[in-house]
Amino acid sequence: MAINLEKGQRVNVNLPKFVVGLGWDANASSSGSEFDLDASVFILGENKKILSDSYFIFYNNLVSPDKAVEHTGDNLTGAGDGDDESIKIDLSKIDPKTTELCFVVTINDAETRKQNFGQVRNSFVRIYNPDNNEEILKYELEEDFSVETAVEFGRLYKRNSEWKFEAVGVGLKGGLQDFLNKYN
Repeated sequence: MAINLEKGQRVNVNLPKFVVGLGWDANASSSGSEFDLDASVFILGENKKILSDSYFIFYNNLVSPDKAVEHTGDNLTGAGDGDDESIKIDLSKIDPKTTELCFVVTINDAETRKQNFGQVRNSFVRIYNPDNNEEILKYELEEDFSVETAVEFGRLYKRNSEWKFEAVGVGLKGGLQDFLNKYN
């Protein structure tokens, strides 16, 4: 049975391979433009910085050099039920210098389209076992992000040789560049 996390809660992830699914629904936009939300992963070392540019996984760089993290592709509309974007994780292949994976979702071209996470609902991040589709954990973002255009959904981090997931749910008014500035 899946664990439903609250903001700040942490749980052990005891699977070597799993999928991180991210989902959302957009309210009808008064800007007249479709929403294009993008999931990204920052693969970080001890210094809380990405190991190298190739360890920033997003729609234009789908696989990490160690083949441990694979983005399954960009969903341009978020239409339909379930996961909108997915990231496959194989911890057995992860670069030994990796200490953390940060999962973020940003709104593409948010400023031009006058969009923010206040117009997004039913946002979640979940981890499931791809072998049997069993959901291990789920974190539903219930915060009201009225001006934020980027949200750190969660992070997977290594402590004492164990991997744990933390439900983060912290927004930024900015975009992907703000996260790049933070982690680069």
